[in-house]
Amino acid sequence: MMDPLVALGDWLLSLAAKINLPPAVSQVILYLLGVSVIATVALVITIFNTWLERKIAARLQDRIGPNRVGPWGLLQPIADAIKMLTKEDTTPAAADKVAYNIAPILAVVSVLLIWAVIPFTSVWYGTKLNVAVLYIAAVGSFGVLAVLMAGWSSNNKYALLGAFRAVSQLISYEVPLFLSLLVPVLLARSMDISVIVEKQGSFLEMFVVAAPLAALLFFISSVAEVGRTPFDLLEAESEIVAGYHIEYSGFKFGMFQAGEFMHTFTIGALTALLFLGGWQGPLVDQYPILGLVYFMGKSFAVYFVTMWMRSTLPRIRIDHMQALNWKILVPVALVLLMLTPLVDYFTKDLGVLFSAFPGSPGELTLTWRTAALLLTNLVVGIGALDIIRRTSKRNTKARQRFPERAVARPPKEEAA
Repeated sequence: MMDPLVALGDWLLSLAAKINLPPAVSQVILYLLGVSVIATVALVITIFNTWLERKIAARLQDRIGPNRVGPWGLLQPIADAIKMLTKEDTTPAAADKVAYNIAPILAVVSVLLIWAVIPFTSVWYGTKLNVAVLYIAAVGSFGVLAVLMAGWSSNNKYALLGAFRAVSQLISYEVPLFLSLLVPVLLARSMDISVIVEKQGSFLEMFVVAAPLAALLFFISSVAEVGRTPFDLLEAESEIVAGYHIEYSGFKFGMFQAGEFMHTFTIGALTALLFLGGWQGPLVDQYPILGLVYFMGKSFAVYFVTMWMRSTLPRIRIDHMQALNWKILVPVALVLLMLTPLVDYFTKDLGVLFSAFPGSPGELTLTWRTAALLLTNLVVGIGALDIIRRTSKRNTKARQRFPERAVARPPKEEAA
């Protein structure tokens, strides 16, 4: 009972052997069942998250949220899915029908492919790759292709403008995303996610302690990659109506929404694995099933932050969004990427700086290496904030000194 999935897999293999199935066929059947289970879990979590997000947004905004369909409104996502499935499915007459129909499928598949290598516990995972981080970076970019295909194939000017804007945003924020993604790879000296998690044993060994700035960069870039508030310029209804998916309806539109919600929770899962220790926690060695509880708890904690941001922050201007990326996030990520391996190399053999509760499940061990990396992140972060403050102050003085250089605003029209 402490490891039910492994026991179930062994039972299925023994059952296949009893009916004289070839071992290769048994493994293929087992792999297909594993793919089905992982895809189903990801989709079920997405359905639950649509309800959870609406309830939390309601509480943050002093409302009630879904409360009519089922107890506490739990069946509201099911009702919404049925409604979307029964809506008319339209296709523009002049659309490129092949690309138009593939785009929503690709939007969902790009996220499901990421879940194929996400380890839920030390023994529960779809596929274990020694280059899993590289694989995630590759398949995660399929979503950008889905957006471009949807906007281009719709044969709609608003959809095309939305796709161009979306691709510009997504490709730009992939740069700091991948740069910050390399920090835990360098610290763990491996691209295998399971190895990265195993390197984060106790609380003080989590990479969020050694590299908090890298974790923050990864989180911000990931939120922008999904297009969530405050980076939801992909769907600016005041400028480009609904954006790249304006011509989609019914089930195809629902697939875009499912891909967005699924990708948002995937951000929480990846952040938990790369920086928060994944399934690691007290007593996880004795009871492996606890690893799933720790992993899901950490993932939902990060997901809650994205929901909080969506319910409270306003949308920023697109030029500010690009300036944030190229003038702040990318330079800081590059500096971190240069300093992290240097500091790690010179402090890796210095030993333990502080240790509390030795020998117990709650042992806390702080090494000189972690302390030096934490100090490096703090120095880089404070330096970046100081540069931003000085630049903002200098620009303000320049506008005050040369008001004629400011962008002239057209006068308001007089009332008739």
